[in-house]
Amino acid sequence: MQGTIESGTVAVRRKRKTRVGVVASDKSEKTIKVVCAFSVKHKKYGKIMNRRTALHVHDEGNEAQIGDRVEVAECRPLSKTKNWRLVRIVRRAK
Repeated sequence: MQGTIESGTVAVRRKRKTRVGVVASDKSEKTIKVVCAFSVKHKKYGKIMNRRTALHVHDEGNEAQIGDRVEVAECRPLSKTKNWRLVRIVRRAK
């Protein structure tokens, strides 16, 4: 069975990837766009560069709003671009 590790007689699920980001858009129904920012060091020059990635996240109850800080977890593909689900709202926008 893919995605599980047999531990004796009990199947244990692997830890899913989680990210924390800020909601950039909540225009779609049951979907939010979350921007996750991170820093990487340039291979050649060593300069620290700021990068970001946008994730399409499934929000079943349309709870999150623009500016909220949210935690998301990886899940099975829910649509062509949606592979993440909302875990919790860490902090509401002011």
